[in-house]
Amino acid sequence: MDQTHLYLPEGDRIDTPENRAAVGSLTALMQAKEEGRLLEGRVVRCDVDHNLYVKLPCGEGIIPRREGALGIVEGTVKDIVLITRVNKPVCFVVTGFEHTEAGCRPILSRRLAQERCKEAFLRNLQLGDVIPARITRLETFGAFCDVGCGLPALLPIADISVSRILHPGDRLTVGMEILGVVSSLENDRICLSHRELLGTWEQNAARFRVGETVAGIVRSVEPYGIFVELSPNLAGLAEPHPGVRVGQQAAVYIKSVQPEKLKIKLALIDATDNDQPPAEPEYFITTGPLTHWRYSPEGCSRVIERHFDRV
Repeated sequence: MDQTHLYLPEGDRIDTPENRAAVGSLTALMQAKEEGRLLEGRVVRCDVDHNLYVKLPCGEGIIPRREGALGIVEGTVKDIVLITRVNKPVCFVVTGFEHTEAGCRPILSRRLAQERCKEAFLRNLQLGDVIPARITRLETFGAFCDVGCGLPALLPIADISVSRILHPGDRLTVGMEILGVVSSLENDRICLSHRELLGTWEQNAARFRVGETVAGIVRSVEPYGIFVELSPNLAGLAEPHPGVRVGQQAAVYIKSVQPEKLKIKLALIDATDNDQPPAEPEYFITTGPLTHWRYSPEGCSRVIERHFDRV
C-alpha cells in the first residue's frame, strides 16, 4: 500500500465512510482495536491533567496525557500541543476499554499512531519525494505543516514560491491542503519546498500574451519600479507609480516577455485595495520523486535550479 494513503494529515480521515463505520459503535471499535486500525475523532475537551476527550458516536473516548503526542513523556514536546487540539480532529489507535459509571469508555493513543507514522512512512522519505500536507501554523519565517498523523514539517518562506512574499499568509492559510517536496531530512526534522511544484518560468509565462491586460498583486514597490505578481512563480516589473502599495490588487498591461532575461515588462493600469484570501495552489507537478528542477529557460544567463540528492 502507498503509505501516503495510510498516514494522512489529521482531518483527512475523519469524515470518510470507513472511519465513520469504525467509530460507530463499541463493537466496531473493539474490531478496530484487534486490527490495529488508524482512526480519527474530534477532541471536545482537555482536562486539568491534559487528558484529551474525543467525541465518538458511542460516547467519549479518552487519550491520556502521556498518549497525546510523541515527545510528551520524554519532555521534548510541551503540553500546549495537547491544549491546541481541542475542537480539532486527532488520529488514534484503540488500546483498550475501561468501565466507568457512564459505561464502557474507549482508551485511545495518538502517540502510537504517530509512532507508526514516523517509523513506517516518514523515516522512509527521501529527498525529492512529493507528499500531501496541511498548513497548521504560520510564522514570519515559514509555515508549519502536518505531514501525517499530526507530525510536523517546516516550509520556509523562501521555498513557498519563486515570487517573493512578505509573509506566508500572503500565499497560505491555516487548514489549507497543499503538496510539498521533501527538501531536507536532518535528525528526524523534515523541511518541505513548494515552489518547484508551481511550474517553471516558461510554464507560467505561457499563460500570458503581449498586449493582454491581466490581474496581479503588488508584491514590492522599489524606486525603480513596481513588481507585480502574475502567478505564484511569475512576476513582472512596471514603471514607478505614485500611491501604489504592497498587497494591492493590480491591473497591468503586458508590454513584453523576455525569456532570456527572465523579464516581463508591464504597464500599471490601476491598483486598488481589495483584500482577497490566498487562492488554492495550482500545480504543474503532483508526483515525485524529483531529482532536478530548473526554473530558468535554457540559454538564460540567470540560472535558478535545485538538485534533490537522494539519500
